[in-house]
Amino acid sequence: MAMPSSEHSTIIGVDVAKAELVIYEDSSGQLSTIANNKTAIKQWIKALHGKVSIAIEATNVYHLLFTDMVHEAGHTLYLMDGYALSHYRKGIGSRAKTDPIDARVLARYLKNEGANLTPWTPPSTLYRDLVSLFRRRAMLVQTRTALRLSWEGEPLLKSLLKSQLTSMKRLEDLIENMIKKLLDQAGLMPLVKQCMKVEGIGFLTAARLVATYQRGEFKSADAFIAFLGMDLRVAQSGKKKERSTLTKRGDPEVRRLLHNAAMSAGRTAAWKTFYEDKQSRGFKKTQVLVMLARKLARVVFALIRSGEEYRPKAA
Repeated sequence: MAMPSSEHSTIIGVDVAKAELVIYEDSSGQLSTIANNKTAIKQWIKALHGKVSIAIEATNVYHLLFTDMVHEAGHTLYLMDGYALSHYRKGIGSRAKTDPIDARVLARYLKNEGANLTPWTPPSTLYRDLVSLFRRRAMLVQTRTALRLSWEGEPLLKSLLKSQLTSMKRLEDLIENMIKKLLDQAGLMPLVKQCMKVEGIGFLTAARLVATYQRGEFKSADAFIAFLGMDLRVAQSGKKKERSTLTKRGDPEVRRLLHNAAMSAGRTAAWKTFYEDKQSRGFKKTQVLVMLARKLARVVFALIRSGEEYRPKAA
């Protein structure tokens, strides 16, 4: 029987929203809703009997209070990937998506797949702060780009647009400086600079990968690649083999940065041969960039893990 642990008999699924938590207990079939605040969560935890296993879907930030409090109380948490959960929901024939249904699906997923899942552990404060800053920066860049594309064709807004874009770029620079400050305080800037010696890797990509490494112990480069969502999902049945796709688990911002790094690296003497060789074999540009991005991530992982100096691929 697939269970998270023999000592945990109660399985709970929790759907998270900004204002409330919808909770489903598998054994009793009980469905309840509580406010997503410290007082309500504390009361709910106090009413639990024994240790329980809880499945919760990762959100932007709304799940953090609940996960921290539940983990501190000694219960076992499983943080579910939204992409995988969406496919599971479709796979079991669910025709609707509501908060109560999602809570039930989470409990069912944990009950059936728990033996293959890894319990969640809280990340360091440094990791959380860095990831939060990177996400805010990414949102700012997207907003600035959208604003420029939307307004640039209107002459009446030209001066206002210039002023607004300048302010947003200044805020973007401030966030980048905050990232540098955090890394410097943690003593990680020398490591970031070492990673920046890899052809195509700039500060933001190096900083994001170094930050990712702080999330936990990665047994291998493959584990690191999988955490980034850069590993491949293979679909093959009999003689039929579909095109492999990225799993795209985790933070999409780190993959965007690696994609940009690969575009830069493909133009350097160090990686140009690799880039052209893959294209000559019939791979499309996007596929080659993914391959190169994955290779860059592996090189950076090796540098971080070993602490050795990077030897440029081309003088």
